[in-house]
Amino acid sequence: MCGRYSLFTGDDAAEINRIVDTLNRKYKEPVRTGEIFPTNRAPILLEEGERMEPQACVWGYPDFRGKGVLINARAETATEKKTFRESVLLRRCLVPSTGFYEWSQDAAHQKYLFRLPGQAVLYMAGLYSLYDGGRRFVILTTQANASVSDVHRRMPVVLTREAAVAWVFDREKALCILHQTPPMLEKSVV
Repeated sequence: MCGRYSLFTGDDAAEINRIVDTLNRKYKEPVRTGEIFPTNRAPILLEEGERMEPQACVWGYPDFRGKGVLINARAETATEKKTFRESVLLRRCLVPSTGFYEWSQDAAHQKYLFRLPGQAVLYMAGLYSLYDGGRRFVILTTQANASVSDVHRRMPVVLTREAAVAWVFDREKALCILHQTPPMLEKSVV
């Protein structure tokens, strides 16, 4: 599960800075940076024509039961679920971040930050849809790989740069990505 992620700007995050600056010029209300929580308005990248464009969207689809929001979709079953099926086929996006957080499942409940080694940006596979005239997004999760599994059994579908482009623009490759093991990550105690 991915219940929070980081989106920090700074000298080593030029790509994140460009996305945030573009959105802050485009919208009156600045997008959230720092630690991103469900229902925050945060950046995503989506297909517009032949280009990938940043948009500010709310994290979480409204829960069909009328309580809260759905923040994640299971990669293994997203194409089977009515809530996500059409988005998988037509509305895939990237969720830019500088890492994501997970908490140990033991009594200590230690918080960890997971990042791609040597990279300032970590892209997560997302889906978006329209609700009440506004775009909202969810993050796809999958079975945790060896770099995350000692902390949590699920993790976001983390994309390499090559896979990120395919995720947004190529439906057939995107469907394959749903079943791939994400790259290994590094973790640090927060």
